[in-house]
Amino acid sequence: MAAIKLTTDEFEEKVLKSDVPVLVDFWASWCGPCKMLSPIVNEIADEAVGFKVMSVNADEEPDLLERFGISSIPTLIVFKNGEVANQSVGFIPKDQVLALLA
Repeated sequence: MAAIKLTTDEFEEKVLKSDVPVLVDFWASWCGPCKMLSPIVNEIADEAVGFKVMSVNADEEPDLLERFGISSIPTLIVFKNGEVANQSVGFIPKDQVLALLA
């Protein structure tokens, strides 16, 4: 199962009100580093235990990028208890993505 696509309308319910940590991948189809990171994010989504993995298409949800001050993609943000707990910009390997959740 791949990361669950997320819209602005669903964000509060599925991310900010989540009772488990949520890794959110902000990406775009034209972004080279995003294409490199996407299989890693989807693999982590398949293995996820105790957290959720969501993805936000930057071109379709610009309000979310503005809300969280995202100016470069890919950006990964981990939300815990409705707050930003960790963040990374650019391509990172799987072990570093998992470390964001620690």
